[in-house]
Amino acid sequence: MTALKKLKNKIDKNLHICVGLDTDTAKIPRHLLRSADPVLEFNKIIIENTYEFTSAYKINFAFYEKLGAKGFEYLSQTRKLIPPDTLAIADAKRGDIGNTSQMYAKAVFDELKFDAVTLSPYMGFDSIQPFLAYKDKLNFILVLTSNKGAEDFEKTKLEDGKFLYQKVLEKIKEWNTEENCGIVYGATNSEELKKDILLFDDLPVLLPGVGAQGGNLEELTKQFISNNRKNFLINISRALLYLNSTPKFGYAVRNYILSQSEKIRQIIEQKL
Repeated sequence: MTALKKLKNKIDKNLHICVGLDTDTAKIPRHLLRSADPVLEFNKIIIENTYEFTSAYKINFAFYEKLGAKGFEYLSQTRKLIPPDTLAIADAKRGDIGNTSQMYAKAVFDELKFDAVTLSPYMGFDSIQPFLAYKDKLNFILVLTSNKGAEDFEKTKLEDGKFLYQKVLEKIKEWNTEENCGIVYGATNSEELKKDILLFDDLPVLLPGVGAQGGNLEELTKQFISNNRKNFLINISRALLYLNSTPKFGYAVRNYILSQSEKIRQIIEQKL
C-alpha cells in the first residue's frame, strides 16, 4: 500500500490527528527510567493508547539522534511499533545536494522503512529529488512554519507581490507529478491560512503547532472543512505526550486523544 493510500484510508474514517513522538527523557514519567529502555517503553504505551484515533505518527529525529547509537536503536524499534496501516513520518527536515540527499533518502525509506519524510526545499529541486524518486512514499515539504523565525525568510515579499513561502508552494505543485508531495504549514499561521488554503489543491497538509505552540485544533478543522478540504493532518506532540506523569499516563493520553478526535468528527458531521 502506498503512503498516500494509507493516509486516504484514515482520512476517509475522519481520522486527522498525527501524534508527534518528540520523546524527551527529561519529561517522560519518572517511573519509566527504571526500565532498561525507557524511551521505547514510553513510545510503546503512547502508541498502544492512541493508534485507534490517529492517522499518522511523526517521529522527530532530533530527540533520538541526541542519544547517539542507542537513540538510533530507539528510532528503528519505535518505527516497528507503528501499525502497518498507519502512516509513519520521519520528521528529519532533510534537504542537501544531490548525492548527500540520495543517501538520506536511502536511510529514511530503505533502511528505516518510513512511509513519509519532512523536507526543507531551500536548496532547490535537486536537493529533494532523490526523495521524490520514491513514488510510493510521501514527502511533506516545508512551506510556512510555526516558529517566529518564519518572518526572516519565509514571509519575505517578492517583486510580484507574493511571499517566498507562496512561491515554494507553487514549486511543490509543479514537482508533484507522482502525487507524492505534501506540505508542512504551521498551525499558528491562522490569518495566512485563510488566504492560502484554496492554493493547496489536493496536497496533503501536515499542520504542526497545535497545543503548546498555540495552534487551535477546532479552528483549523473548521477552516479546512468549510473550504471542502479534508486532506489534512493535525499534529499533536507535547500537549499529549506529557499531560500526565503517573503510572497511569496511558489512560490519560487515550482519553485526551479520544476527546480531540471526537471534536474533529463532530465538526465534519455538522458540515455534512
